[in-house]
Amino acid sequence: MFNFFKNKKNKVLKAPFEGEIVDITKVDDQVFSTKMLGDGIAIIPTSNQALAPCDGKITNIFPTNHAFGIETKEGLEILVHIGLDTVELKGEGFKRLIEEGTIVKAGDAVIEVDLEVIKSNNKDTITPLVITNMDKVKEIKKDYSNLDEVISLELN
Repeated sequence: MFNFFKNKKNKVLKAPFEGEIVDITKVDDQVFSTKMLGDGIAIIPTSNQALAPCDGKITNIFPTNHAFGIETKEGLEILVHIGLDTVELKGEGFKRLIEEGTIVKAGDAVIEVDLEVIKSNNKDTITPLVITNMDKVKEIKKDYSNLDEVISLELN
């Protein structure tokens, strides 16, 4: 009758870096801009530590340390991909701060990044933050002005 007691599952994601938030469709890589991997935002970083965007478990850190995956307790899977074509740097400019399997809180440092190394190798530092299992998401809202709440989600 009334929806007062309806249990809405919501999740908020923080930006993985300080910097400028941009629309995912503006990323100069079709895998991200066409949302092939999922929806999200991107950030042009100004800080040197990639942070966990939410509480969860680090499920994957790529061997080159240029990207990591995190899974929330609700089963939401998130990818943070630092820069474009940065896998080609073979780990140069990236330092892993924690290991796969680590339980993290939003804002915990995961990878230290030398942005100047990325730029000096003619790579873009733009960092997509993507929800890779959008089937779990009922609604997504993006805020391009708030680093602490770049994405608000209502989950199925």
